[in-house]
Amino acid sequence: MRRLISAPNLALATLWADMLTHAGMSATVQRAYAGSIAGELPPDQALPEVWVSDDAQLEPARVLLAQLRHPPQRHWLCPGCGESIDGPFDQCWNCGASMPAPGPLT
Repeated sequence: MRRLISAPNLALATLWADMLTHAGMSATVQRAYAGSIAGELPPDQALPEVWVSDDAQLEPARVLLAQLRHPPQRHWLCPGCGESIDGPFDQCWNCGASMPAPGPLT
């Protein structure tokens, strides 16, 4: 069992562990409630951590987590309402239309 990363809060640690588990990697959250003793310990020692159960999955988990933490930034125009959409979004915030499929490469 190896520590993958310390998370700034329990919500992110749980989200990351769930995403890794969904991708087929056995991940758990450790120190989930250690924040209650911050002050008795240095604050960085009380942060929740994401751990990977299988040592062989540590590097693939790091790669996947980096992709999850830094999604691609895109810019596209909504085909439904013409709204300009920036960021990792696949759906228009204004009308709910899906991002158009990329055209053929020329």
